[in-house]
Order: sequence, then C-alpha cells, then structure tokens
Amino acid sequence: MQVVITGGSRGIGAAAVRAFRARGDQVTFFYRESGAPAAALAAETGARAVRCDVADEAQVAAAFSSIEQTDVLINNAGVAHFGLISQITPEEWRRLFAVHVDGAFYCIRAALPSMLRRQSGCILNVSSMWGQVGASCEAAYSAAKGALLALSKALAQELGPSNIRVNAIAPGVIRTDMCAGLDSQTLQSLAEQTPLGRLGTPEDVAQAMLYLADAPFVTGQVLAVNGGFVIT
Repeated sequence: MQVVITGGSRGIGAAAVRAFRARGDQVTFFYRESGAPAAALAAETGARAVRCDVADEAQVAAAFSSIEQTDVLINNAGVAHFGLISQITPEEWRRLFAVHVDGAFYCIRAALPSMLRRQSGCILNVSSMWGQVGASCEAAYSAAKGALLALSKALAQELGPSNIRVNAIAPGVIRTDMCAGLDSQTLQSLAEQTPLGRLGTPEDVAQAMLYLADAPFVTGQVLAVNGGFVIT
C-alpha cells in the first residue's frame, strides 16, 4: 500500500512511518520544520520525506502532485496550545484550526481523486481525548480536535458508498515533544490517573493505526488510545 502521513518526522508520526515501513508499505511523510529528523528517518526507513506545511493549500497540492495514488492517508500533523481562553490570540486560534482542520481538509481533498478512481481507501484523522471531552486551558486545541471527530464521522457516511473508510484516533497522554514542558511529578500524576498505570507511547498509537488501516468493516469510529484515562 501507499501510505501518506502528515507530521511524520517526530513522535506519533515517526512511529507510524516506522510501523508501516516495517510491514513493507510504501510511505511518504510530510514535515514542516524538522528537516534533520526527517532526513534521518527517511534514511533509516526508506520512506520518502516531503517538506509541506499542511495549513498551506498550495503546498499540499504540490506535495500530492508527486504521489500517484494514496491508499491510506493519516492526518497526524498538529500543534499544541495551553492557556486561558482570554489569553489566546486570534492568530494562535487560527493557527490551531489551520493545521488540524484546514490541513486535514486540504490533504483529504488532494488524496480523494485516486481513492475515488479505485473505489478504495482509508483515511485516519488523529484527534485527541480532549477532542472528545475537552480540557481546561486547552480550549482551542480541544475545539480543533473535536472538529476532526465530526469531520471523520461525516465523511465516513459520505464516502462509505465509494468503499472509502474514515476513522479517527483519540490518543491520551502520549510521551512526545508535546509533553516536554511537563515536569516529572506531573507526568507521574498523569500516569497514576491512567487505569493501565502508565503513559502511552507513540508506538501504542501506531499500532492502532495499523489496525484501522486493515479493518475492512470499520468506519466512522473513534478509537481511543488512552489507557483508560477517558472512557466515553
């Protein structure tokens, strides 16, 4: 299969690149700024790295112009924001939606023609448990991730007759760069609040992606990968 992963140079995206390449899929991944990690990952795995800011429609179109077909699209690119709603700037608010929501929209629109021609495809949108239940001081992030969940459910109904499956993944607290600002005590507290007693890893999320990529009768679902932190 040909797999396209956005935000693929680090964290969850890099784990997904490694997981899909390990089973023999052809993988193209997008990155925005992490040139050195992207080059190292491409050399390690044999995946193809493409510089692309998914919030820019023209860059997305250019990136997909070199991809003949997409069997699996994973919209993983994301940015975080922590702060009171009264303190977030309009520019910060718009950037979160531009990356998470507009970026997914642009990539889906670019990948769809080849999926529709073949009447086959899989789209995975990486949301968050905060998109499901919301998080204090992460209103913009929660809102953007919640929009991804709604988009996934709507597209599952729209694209199902064309045999294109659309699902979402809602990770919990995962050990990535987004946790870099948290001290060890906070991380320990989060682990203790998790029924499975630990934080998640990027590999945990990548395993969920592999499952959904191969699940022929699963669409319109939100797969929580959070260790039981949030149960809906």
